[in-house]
Amino acid sequence: MTKLSVNINKLATLRNSRGGNNPDLIKSAMDIERFGADGITVHPRPDERHIRYADVYELKKVVTTEFNIEGNCTEQSFIDLVLANKPTQVTLVPDSLNQLTSNHGWNTIEHAAYLKEIITVFKNAGIRVSIFVDPVVEMIEGAKAIGTDRIELYTEAYAKQWAVGSRQLAIEPFTAAAVKANELGLGINAGHDLDLQNLPYFAKNIPGLLEVSIGHALICDAVFLGLENAVQLYKRQLK
Repeated sequence: MTKLSVNINKLATLRNSRGGNNPDLIKSAMDIERFGADGITVHPRPDERHIRYADVYELKKVVTTEFNIEGNCTEQSFIDLVLANKPTQVTLVPDSLNQLTSNHGWNTIEHAAYLKEIITVFKNAGIRVSIFVDPVVEMIEGAKAIGTDRIELYTEAYAKQWAVGSRQLAIEPFTAAAVKANELGLGINAGHDLDLQNLPYFAKNIPGLLEVSIGHALICDAVFLGLENAVQLYKRQLK
């Protein structure tokens, strides 16, 4: 069954908005695991507007499932943070400074030399590497050439087309990308704008989907449904 990694950035944003430690991010992560999540994802940014670097060190002490750190590997501070904490997985995302949220995948051909070098650094430290990519077959082939363990399919385009009823058009490029990844022996993750409505169709149509990372929608649902119920509902959509 596809694993659910819960991105807790939004909980950190809520905490930071008032100062103090409410909600308690560390306790929340432990509770999310207890509620059935298969992993915890964080995406620290240099301005620490949500996840703080100090949070990563504290989370490393308590996370017992898979710990996934996302971020821009062109920032030395991010590289140092990952190497110091050695998560289960690092997901490389081509964010620019002060970017609101991730909005595109890596060009694995244009940036091949750099990506191959940094992937080697993390793999030599015993960390599984995933890179954020758009659902383009050539980018998947490029990902294989640079030595990553997994790809994470950037799913915003899928979510937008699904929302207007174009389900087949929405899923086709992602299915093609997944087929190519499977042929090449790459693991497949996915994330961005997946929610309770569009997740089942996506998971059903992506062969070999190992993991989804979901934060914003799940935390929004938790406001109305409760955090435990939300985690378990998302898990249910992946069965």
